[in-house]
Amino acid sequence: MITIQNLTKTYTGNTVLSIEDLKIERGTSFGLVGNNGAGKTTLFSALLDLIQPTTGYIENHGFKVNESEEWKSITSAFIDESFLIGYLTAEEYFYFIGELRGQKKSDVDALILQFEDFFHGEILGQKKYLRDLSKGNQKKAGIVAALIGSPEVIILDEPFANLDPTTQIRLKTIIKELSADPSITVLVSSHDLMHVTEVCDRIVVLDKGQVVKDLSTSGETLEELEAHFSM
Repeated sequence: MITIQNLTKTYTGNTVLSIEDLKIERGTSFGLVGNNGAGKTTLFSALLDLIQPTTGYIENHGFKVNESEEWKSITSAFIDESFLIGYLTAEEYFYFIGELRGQKKSDVDALILQFEDFFHGEILGQKKYLRDLSKGNQKKAGIVAALIGSPEVIILDEPFANLDPTTQIRLKTIIKELSADPSITVLVSSHDLMHVTEVCDRIVVLDKGQVVKDLSTSGETLEELEAHFSM
């Protein structure tokens, strides 16, 4: 379980995140939506201890993320291209992440093999550095790298952005398959309301850093979200 309690983040007197109490149960596919500046990436950054909260705390499986390292072995993420190492090829990067997560080269190869259709022949065997790949292909590499080592918490910030329609469809299948495992918690932020309602069984709407809606996904959720953002 992920527990967020009395969490705020303030920059020069401007509060960009203010969440009193939010719990994300283990095995949940959790969606986070909101307009630009709503606080989505700030929240994910705090979850990963990339920024320090002004007040409050976040616990991941019982460990406060800013006080412990224990949660890191079960948590992975892809937020943006800064998570990549640009001077490595995709294969070198995958093996590097695998080594960090205690995986054998053969384990990494077996995982990568499952995503050949996701890569569309544009990433593996190309002898290109990650920095020279398109934004979409960088994202594909980062997402698959986040799955190495069987993490129990997977955080993906705007994973559908810059992907072509075929890859978006495949990614939705990947997220649904991950979510079917009760030991895996997937957190996804997205501007695409349709995608997030298709892959998440719970959706939270942020507005100016605050939770304004917390929905269990149903057949009416997309319509409700569209109505909210049309106001």
